[in-house]
Amino acid sequence: MKLQPHVLGLILIFVSTVVLSTAGLMARLVVLDSVTIVFWRGLAGGLALLVVLFIGSPKHGFRQFSSMKWPALLVAAVTAIGMTFFIAALKATSVAHVSIIFATCPFVSAGLGLILLGERPGRSALLASIVALAGVVFMVGVGEAGGLLGDLFAFAMTVSVALTTVLVRRYPEQPVMPSAALAAIFSALAALPFAEPLAASGRDILIVACFGILGFALGISLLLSGARLLSPVETALIGSLDAPLAPLWVWLFLGEHVDYATMIGGGIVMGAVACHVGGDMRRRTVTCT
Repeated sequence: MKLQPHVLGLILIFVSTVVLSTAGLMARLVVLDSVTIVFWRGLAGGLALLVVLFIGSPKHGFRQFSSMKWPALLVAAVTAIGMTFFIAALKATSVAHVSIIFATCPFVSAGLGLILLGERPGRSALLASIVALAGVVFMVGVGEAGGLLGDLFAFAMTVSVALTTVLVRRYPEQPVMPSAALAAIFSALAALPFAEPLAASGRDILIVACFGILGFALGISLLLSGARLLSPVETALIGSLDAPLAPLWVWLFLGEHVDYATMIGGGIVMGAVACHVGGDMRRRTVTCT
């Protein structure tokens, strides 16, 4: 049975969020600074995507890249900028501040979607976004001190992610994998002047490369594919599941303690997303019948 585009979009964005949320686990497994991680992850992810594009049919790979127009290049650049700002934010402010600021992404996406696409966000998605934001605030708290510059970096990252979802929605005909490959390579090049790639051990490079191939190449490709099928606010809302999923992986694989605030706040975020998706599916079913 063929999936409806909206259902396919939900699945793609959900799987993308699950995959990308493993970044925190990767950071715990290696002894590297954040910029060096970005370099090796971007390099591995970019090379993996290039192999996928060219190994089966080099002509198909060249055709994919030659079909790229300025929107696809802009998506790649904005995605790379967002990843760079993310690392800069983590180095300049607290993780709590980054999480809270990124939780505003559905509202930024809604505003950009209204301005650039003329799409009015549904009340259900906005309400669920408000509840999810409250859940993230409950998880991480607001008392931890952060730096103003880092907070600005985090907001710039949030705007970049929101703009990426809007651009992909606006230009769905543009090829996804070349954009993802260029985004990975751009991020590696941006990190290179500040990274120490030769200081990494073979073990660390192997771990980061695996996460770059599975967690980045796959995650970004799924994100760009799914964002074409959903409204920007809905894409960002499902992406907010990253907040509760990231500590879940660290707990499952490394046994790191998860406090009650994280469990309760994470439950609120998951409940908000589940209620919105479930309600939206019921409304679509009634409409179809």
